[in-house]
Amino acid sequence: MTLNQSALLELTEAMRTADDSKLMRTLLHTILQALIDAEATEHIGAGRHEQNESRTTQCHGSRIKVVSTTSGDLSVKIAKTRTGSFFPTLLHPRRRIDVALHAVVMEAYVHGVSTRKVDDLVVAMGAEAGISKSEVSRICAELDVEVAAFNNRDLAAQTFPYVFLDATYCKARVGGDKAGKGSRVASQAVVIATGVSADGRREVLGCAVGDSETTDFWTEFLRGLRERGLGGVQLVISDHHRGLMNAIDATMAGAAWQRCRVHFMRNVLAKVPKGHADMVAAAIRTVFAQPTGKLVREQVEVVAVMLEPQLPAVAQMLRDAKEEITAFADFPETHWRKIWSTNPLERLNREVKRRTDVVGIFPNAAALLRLSACVLIEAHDEWQVAERRYLSEGSMAQLNPPAPTVLALDTTPVQEVRQTPAAQSA
Repeated sequence: MTLNQSALLELTEAMRTADDSKLMRTLLHTILQALIDAEATEHIGAGRHEQNESRTTQCHGSRIKVVSTTSGDLSVKIAKTRTGSFFPTLLHPRRRIDVALHAVVMEAYVHGVSTRKVDDLVVAMGAEAGISKSEVSRICAELDVEVAAFNNRDLAAQTFPYVFLDATYCKARVGGDKAGKGSRVASQAVVIATGVSADGRREVLGCAVGDSETTDFWTEFLRGLRERGLGGVQLVISDHHRGLMNAIDATMAGAAWQRCRVHFMRNVLAKVPKGHADMVAAAIRTVFAQPTGKLVREQVEVVAVMLEPQLPAVAQMLRDAKEEITAFADFPETHWRKIWSTNPLERLNREVKRRTDVVGIFPNAAALLRLSACVLIEAHDEWQVAERRYLSEGSMAQLNPPAPTVLALDTTPVQEVRQTPAAQSA
């Protein structure tokens, strides 16, 4: 890596006239660009305009890459090649999510399901549309091994008193041959399991992609968690989804079930005239404002009696769901806000949707699982190094081993999770 006489003179002049901050940026940019050019020369097998037997391809212009540094953003030039692709290792590693997104977009392109949007994505990501199938296969294989290892890791090292299960929907092509011919676009469920361990930290326990949220699908997923060592579950929190509830009954014996209060509120308000929505929402919120478990359950009947004259159907819904929406009251009061709904999963769910929406329609279910899992692995890793625990270790010690087990499950598609003003304040 050497700079020619002209480049050295230009650098000397820039250093002479620059202030301290600009000087560091100039030095850093010059060194970074020289390192990238040196690696490009090695990759191509020859320098610019050089002819020798070791040359493997031709340089075909360059593209600009913005690199964020402590001295500010720097724009460097990365050589483009006529065959294959080149990206300097100095700028690696990219985040796992970005690598997965790259693999998904390119896989869609290779399988012949690309659209103008996919082509634009390829350009925006700085990748060459002519990437080889072998390169796509290599990237996918590396990610699939990592995803499989994460989804099959042992969970028996510690107990998870609280477990949250969520599901969202994305579009993917299903059926057809290996090249995607004859496939159709269908909605695929991405189910996610997260938990709070005995020391108060959150973990992503696993994820899966399936055709629908049927009892069989959920049962297979939950049994997989059990077989991996998931234990000590004391409470299950979820929406009122029949397939999921049946699966919990079959696989989580001894666990209590908390029906998500936000989803329950939505179900109630769907049966209430618009003019009464604010009043009904305010009345139901008083149930969750009580200071003790005994008062929480008594308040359900108080609200039901109050609403019965005008809204008998709502009063009956409250009485029928009394045990389901007040299961949280058997646990430490300091935990209530974290376990009475599936809201803690909304941020994670939104991040998965934000990433998958970039692709739109996935070429297959495996590609959908690959990208979704990488998003979840990133979140899992962040939780493990976070200074603040989800629940304090001291408060977790208040849980009694014989107490019921906790699972939190949300099965409502993201597009349907649109809260009314009354529900948002719940």
